[in-house]
Amino acid sequence: MHEMGIACSILDAVRSEAAKHPGSYPSKVGLRLGEWAGVDVESLRFSFEALTIDTDLLGLQLEIEYRLRRNRCTPCGLEFRVERLEFACPRCGSRDSVPVSGEELEIAFVELENEAGGSHGTSLVGEKSSQ
Repeated sequence: MHEMGIACSILDAVRSEAAKHPGSYPSKVGLRLGEWAGVDVESLRFSFEALTIDTDLLGLQLEIEYRLRRNRCTPCGLEFRVERLEFACPRCGSRDSVPVSGEELEIAFVELENEAGGSHGTSLVGEKSSQ
């Protein structure tokens, strides 16, 4: 189950980000997960929760933004949803298209709270999970 490895990588990144902000603790982490990333959402959630039990990250929330597969037609520029492995553009019929979403597996943000009760977020967009 590679979801356990992904969950470990997420928690490592959260700890690393929290260490940059002394006096703060992480309350939420946001993940962008594409339809074609090959990750089972429920297994990832289960792994994430299991790995935070009896740790300093107990109670950390995992927010997942699920992204559907979309392509952009190279000749006409239309962005369209890819369904049932159909890559032909619905406008012009061309099969020449490039993916624009649906393959993501990245941490979008870590929300930190300070001891006084305030919160702030840090963006980690572009940091890919190592698994």
